[in-house]
Formats: sequence, structure tokens, C-alpha cells
Amino acid sequence: MANIKEVRVPDLGEEGVEVIELCVNAGDDVEQEGALVTVESDKASMDIPAPFAGKLKELCVKVGDKISEGDLLAKIAVSEDADEGASDADKAAEQPENDTTERTEQTEDKPAQEKAAAKSPSSGGTVEVKVPDIGDASDVEIIEILVAEGDSVAAEDGLITLETDKATMDVPAPQAGKIKELKVKVGDKVSEGSLILMLESEGDSDDAAEGEQSAPSQAEASETDSSDSSASSGAEKEIEVTVPDIGDASDVDIIEVLVAEGDTINAEDGLITLETDKATMDVPAPQAGTVTKLMVKQGDKVSQGSAILMLKVAGGDTTPTTDKPQPTPDKAEPAQDAGRPKPPPVPHHPSAGEKPKTGKVHASPSVRRLAREFGVDLTQVSGNGPKNRILKEDVQSYVKYELSRPKATAGAVAQGEGGLQVIAPPKVDFSKFGEVEEKPLTRIQKISGPNLHRNWVTIPHVTQFEEADITDLEAFRKDQNAVAEKRKLGIKITPLVFMMKAVADALKAYPVFNTSLSADGESLIQKKYYHIGIAVDTPGGLVVPVVRDVDQKGIHELSKELMEISIKARDGKLKAADMQGSCFTISSLGGIGGTAFTPIVNAPDVAILGVSKSDMKPKWNGKEFEPRLMLPLSLSYDHRVIDGAVAARFAVHLKQVLEDLRQILL
Repeated sequence: MANIKEVRVPDLGEEGVEVIELCVNAGDDVEQEGALVTVESDKASMDIPAPFAGKLKELCVKVGDKISEGDLLAKIAVSEDADEGASDADKAAEQPENDTTERTEQTEDKPAQEKAAAKSPSSGGTVEVKVPDIGDASDVEIIEILVAEGDSVAAEDGLITLETDKATMDVPAPQAGKIKELKVKVGDKVSEGSLILMLESEGDSDDAAEGEQSAPSQAEASETDSSDSSASSGAEKEIEVTVPDIGDASDVDIIEVLVAEGDTINAEDGLITLETDKATMDVPAPQAGTVTKLMVKQGDKVSQGSAILMLKVAGGDTTPTTDKPQPTPDKAEPAQDAGRPKPPPVPHHPSAGEKPKTGKVHASPSVRRLAREFGVDLTQVSGNGPKNRILKEDVQSYVKYELSRPKATAGAVAQGEGGLQVIAPPKVDFSKFGEVEEKPLTRIQKISGPNLHRNWVTIPHVTQFEEADITDLEAFRKDQNAVAEKRKLGIKITPLVFMMKAVADALKAYPVFNTSLSADGESLIQKKYYHIGIAVDTPGGLVVPVVRDVDQKGIHELSKELMEISIKARDGKLKAADMQGSCFTISSLGGIGGTAFTPIVNAPDVAILGVSKSDMKPKWNGKEFEPRLMLPLSLSYDHRVIDGAVAARFAVHLKQVLEDLRQILL
């Protein structure tokens, strides 16, 4: 026989917490302490566990519901034995009730005692900030430090981020002040009461005044602290929030109002969004509180000092007594940010390679919730907050960017790495049209295929075509081969060797061809060496071994080296080092045929030369047509790096050197 027991929401520390995930379904068997639902507040995400084991009969909440302490969460069927055990445990729990009450009273007195200790003259205005009550968790890992020594923080600003098996939470600053010394680092494990940092309080003047009124006994001092505490906790005031310094802009349009009357907001939450001719910006809340009155609406024009709303805030020692936020901390961060380039909150440049997904994203629970609402993968968003933390504005900017990008038809877009979006290929059953045979790709094809696809899609290709008259060069080559054969040098000079020397000379004349884009796509890496890759056709596929220091080697030495690497390539004996470090690539189809083609740039190179089969053509010499041996050249280049005019000059220079090798000596 099973009894149905109700599970109610325990103390969560605040009211109206949102359910973001259901961890179980009706009919599931749940274990004691097994997660039922996941909830999220502005400061933490946490699982609500089952207080006892049983079978889940009904889950009384759904995703999106807001729940508070005491709300009905679920109904669980438990066996009689388990129910009796639970009753015994309840009875046992009732017995030490008085002790629990006493411990609770002692716990309630503890903050007051700590406060008194912090305000003692010996502390010198510096207080110890320790890990507060974090439930039954211990040895919790610090996954992020949100502040640095010397930083000024406001009350409730995040200091460190902790991550347990059930929740990620920020530990807030108990009061405003300046970070004097950090006592922890990322990766440390802490528990309740562990020392986090030393905070230099901004309330030194209050402490001094308190020190002058020394109490004759400890009881009187304790009584004074209690009265101060109750007075500060009960005091509330209403402040007017105005538009802060927005530069030289005036009469700025309000394009969005982000809050409504009655909303409870945190410090730095956006209130309104302004749009000028140069920027869109949110006006943040100077303090946490409740919006009592809105004084603007969408479409209004405001300037610095214009009233936005009335905000009810809590009083006390840790709350600034001025109605307006102190300008110094607000302006310090933008001043620091102005000194470094602000990374765009969008996918990085394709030339930077693939962006690794570490799984550790630095963002607050509220930002994570916003990202879930928009379906944003936070690993693709660059953070602009302290320590590259992702802010709400970063997520909003990312969404705006993605919406502005051209998309293929809905449902037909496959998201590729590197920010590529291509339509998925159609699925075709070729066997219904006739006999088919499936053959696996070779190892080289499997490796080179994705690289070729990446290069073709990410690099804006342009191909410059040219013809070179190699009649004299070919005659010279044949003469030198005859000499080499007589001298038994064991080499054979090919036209490709002369092209390599001509390319090295052209790279010196036009250094932009001997560069590569930096990882961030913002600068060029200029190379001072001249290594040329040679595309070699092998039975297994295309490989590109590299001949190094071409500019420093002669025709005979290059011919010998070219023969050796060609043999190694066809025998499959090339090493990875043999195919790395090229500055430029030559792909020759001269021995096969064709008139021209468009070779694909071999990244990180920025250009490649395609060579087709030479052919005798009639050329006008000024008096008559005469047969000349013409070599077709196809120069493909990365248009992000190389302009068309420079590419044309490079091709002409190459043509002139091939037509008269004496120019290499100049």
C-alpha cells in the first residue's frame, strides 16, 4: 500500500523563482535527494531535490512557472515502510526543536557579532569577506574570480562564482568598498566561512563616529548594534534616477523601456535603451530597488540629467546616501575599456580557425536565462565584461548580428563550423536509376577534402590569366639537359624548376604575395623566406611537398631536390614536416593538357599558380607572324589580401622573367 505525500518548495532565499527545467516526469521513480526541477534566480541556478524516495504521481509545476517557499511542487507515492521511516525521522526531528531554536537564535546573532568585530578600531576599516551559507554544500569549486585587487565594488556586486553539482552561484559583496587582498584563486575549493578577500570598507567615517561613542559594557555594545541594524534594515528611501553622462549627445531617442512600474531590479540592470547617430546604449540602474514611477516612455527624447524614473531603495550603511550614483566607478571601467580594442560579440573570422568550445562560459544566471530565451549558444559569444565575462548587452548584440545575416530557407540550413552556413545536400538513392558501387575515399582525400572545401568557401578567390612566351627558355632547357647527360650529372631539368625560380623572384618584387593573414584576421604576417609548395599527383591523391629556400638554390640543386620529393610523394614516404611551411604553391598540369583552370588557394598561403600545357601559337613580331611556344598561367589569389592591380603586375612580372631569365640576375 502506498501513501501520496506532497512535496513543497523549500526555502530558496527569495520569492518568485522561475522553473527553467523539469528533471523528472509523472510515473518516474525518484530517489531521495534526486532532482525534481531546476529553478533560477538572478544570482543562482539550483535543483530542488526530492525529500524522500518514491514514485512521482504528479508534477504540479511547469517550465516558466514562478514558485516560492511553501508552494506545492509534486506528489510522490511512497511505500508504507518508507512512510513509517519518514514519520520516525519526523518525530526524532521534533525532539531537539528547542535546541534548533537556540541554534537559530545564535545564528541570527552571528552576523551582528561579525559586524561588531568588523567595526572594531583594530580592524582599521578592513573587513574579512567570507563564504556565506551555501546550503549543505562543502568544498565547492571556484570557477571564476570576478574582481581584482584594487577594484572598487558596490554592495551585492559579484566577487567569485561557485559551481556545485546542482547550482552555479555568485558570492556577492556584503557592502561597498575596495578590494584590498584576494585570498583565493580559480580552482580553489571553499566552504561556508572560508575567507575570500579583504575589503576596505567605504564607511570608515561611520566607523570612526561609532568608535568615539564607546560602550561601557559588551551588552550595551551588542544592544547598540542591534538597534543600528534594525534601523538600517527598516529604512527605505525613494531616489530619482536620471540620464548619466552620454558624451556630447542631446535629445537622444528612447527606443525601448526595459522595466515597468512595480518591477524589482538589481544594480546595473538596464532601464531604458537610447539610440544616437553613432551608438545604441542601455542606461543602467545605479542601485537595486523597486521601480515606483516611470517618468519617460518609448519615443521620448532625453539628455544628460533628464529624469527617467523613481526608484525605492533600501537604506543602511552599505547603501550610498546620495540620490545619484557615484560617477567615479562608472567612468573608470569605460576609461580602461577605451584603451583596448573591444572584440565584436560575433563569430570570429574564419581565418582564425575553429573556435574551441570549452564548456566553461563566464556569464551570470540571468544572462544564461536570456541566452536560453533567444536560443543563443554562449560559447559563440565574446564577452566584454570584466575578465571577458558575457554581459546581457553581448547576448543582445549577438542576436542582432545573427538576425542581420542572410539566411537560406528556414529548416534547410545546416550550421557549419567557422560561421559557415550552407544548404544541406539532397539525399538521393542512386541505385533506383541503375547499378551503383560504393568506393571509400582514400586517406589523402579524406584529409584534403575538408581543407579544400574550407579554403574555397572562406577565401574570396579571383583568378588572373596570363601567357608567357617560353620559346627561348625551352631551347635553353633542352641544351642544358644535353650537357647534363654528357657530364652524367644524373639530373633532368624540367620547366617547373624555372617557374620556381621565377616565382621566388616575383615574391621578392611583390612581398604581399609572401604573407599570411594573422589568426584574428586583423593583420598580415610578412615572411622573410621563400619556400614553395609543389602539387604532386599520386595514386592516393594530391599532396603538396615544400621546397625550401628556393631563392638560394641553383637550377641543378632544385632539379635534384624536385626529383627526390616527387619519388617520395609517389611512394607515400612524405612526412608531415615535408608538407609544411610553404609561402606559395605551384600546381602544374602541363604534362596532361588543358588551356587554363582555377586553382584553389592553399591556406594559409594567399596565392597559387596554375600552369597548363604549353602550345605553339602564331605571334606577331611587328613584321610577320612567327610560331612561339606559349605557356598558359592561372594565378588565383585571396582578394582580402591582394588587390587586382597588384595581382596583374605580379603575373606580368612572372611572364617577363620566364621570357628572359637574365632578369633574375638584375
